[in-house]
Amino acid sequence: MRRTQGGYSYQPLPQQAAGPSSATGHDALEEENERMAEELKGKIGALKSLTIDIGNEVRYQDRLLRGIDEDMDRTGGFMSNTINRVVRLGKGGHRNYMCYMFLFVLAVFFVLYVVLKLR
Repeated sequence: MRRTQGGYSYQPLPQQAAGPSSATGHDALEEENERMAEELKGKIGALKSLTIDIGNEVRYQDRLLRGIDEDMDRTGGFMSNTINRVVRLGKGGHRNYMCYMFLFVLAVFFVLYVVLKLR
């Protein structure tokens, strides 16, 4: 039976007849076991380094996500303060301020339209 899947190549030794050569067969089996144990140690080492790298990457991504979360919280606070100011401005008795703000927004959009159109 021969397996060659994923870098694993196992080839069983031919059956030895019982007798004087069975000691060499046992030695051959021991050598095969030791070789396979060394291969297994190498694979375990590779898996260990891979899991360490994955852990480091997870910690790095977690730090990035926490930073984004803090930035979003700050931005949300800034936006709520701005909206509160606009609402207070709108509730005031001065309707002219809202008209000026609307005209300013129209002017900005018009300037952006002209700049993009001439490009």
